[in-house]
Amino acid sequence: MAVFDESMKMDVLKDLISFKTVNGHEKVAADYLVDLFDRYGISAKLLNVAGDRCNLVAEIGSGAPILGFTGHLDVVDAGDLGLWKSDPFSLTESDGVLYGRGVADMKAGVAAFVIAMIELKEAGLPQVGTVRLLLTFGEEIGEEGSAAVAADGLMDDVDGLVVGEPTGFNIAYSQKGSMDIKFSSKGKAAHSSMPQLGFNAIDPLMNLLTEANGVFRSHEKAMDSMGPLIFNVTTINGGTQVNSIPDDAEAEVNVRTVPEFDNEQIKDLLSELVEKYNQQGAHISFEMFMDEGPVASTKDNQLVELAQELMKPYIKGDVAYLNDLFKDIQKTLQMAKKGDLLIVVSPGITDASNLVKNKRADYPFIVAGPGNLSQHAPNEYLAKQMYFDFIDLYQKLAVQFLEKN
Repeated sequence: MAVFDESMKMDVLKDLISFKTVNGHEKVAADYLVDLFDRYGISAKLLNVAGDRCNLVAEIGSGAPILGFTGHLDVVDAGDLGLWKSDPFSLTESDGVLYGRGVADMKAGVAAFVIAMIELKEAGLPQVGTVRLLLTFGEEIGEEGSAAVAADGLMDDVDGLVVGEPTGFNIAYSQKGSMDIKFSSKGKAAHSSMPQLGFNAIDPLMNLLTEANGVFRSHEKAMDSMGPLIFNVTTINGGTQVNSIPDDAEAEVNVRTVPEFDNEQIKDLLSELVEKYNQQGAHISFEMFMDEGPVASTKDNQLVELAQELMKPYIKGDVAYLNDLFKDIQKTLQMAKKGDLLIVVSPGITDASNLVKNKRADYPFIVAGPGNLSQHAPNEYLAKQMYFDFIDLYQKLAVQFLEKN
């Protein structure tokens, strides 16, 4: 079935890494993939084009059923270049390990999807059904691309979805929700020697955030479907200089929500806290700039079971890198461990928040892709063989899922 030799597979990944799609600028990578698909007789279209941002959709096969592949084209900033051993936007290899920004999150997953589809097409597959690739912009901040894909109706007829975010040889079947919240506090400036002439914007905001930490981290709700709700204050800013009473302050909070403690309940509790402090003289408001709910399927949905069986031959040694990360959740949820393969709830958010929204409870959905916990870190890396393995896995997964549906 192979059309791409290892050198060609590496060239595609190398090219994708070279495109600096840092929190934007995805169109250059999408244009490249349109051209690559065209060389093999596959039509790919750019959607929701706005400047240098866009989504991409491509299909092989025809008719129902439809299996969706999805990934994002953007990456996070490389950060301090002094911490990198090589140019983050030039794919490098050492002892069978690949390095580069986005190699794990998630350009190897994107490349694996693309090459898998081309090789299937060249082999005259699938003989039944359709594989639809949905590549998005803006996943790292805001998930605007997947929201547009959902609004376009491109998930309405999709019978199962594979998200290629990095899991290694493990499978996630559900994910927590995510809320990004900005708090603003207004005060009145004054000289620090005469605070009574002003109003310190920082004080009530600090007190509110401290109380919120206590409320959300010690709540007695039973949370056993996805583990506990997670609440973190992640940025805080205020004031202009040390001898002036600050007249404004801001803070940002990230919340990872679960079905038992969902986004609407968070909003209600925060509104109550804000009202409490405003009645005491504060001037605090808050706004959401991400509001994605938890996505739940069952850990024995059809794609989980199929992927689990197909992954077994590829597992070599201790590659189930999520074991430590999920050990506490495993205790809570009594999750299944199949040999070295874990079936888990993802603590991170993916485009599935928009794409799987309102699907049935046992909708075939998995997160499974080449990668590891080096995502977003300096010297992001990936085992080269894992990249090759997932190209094969995606082909087998597509054919067998479509034939069984």
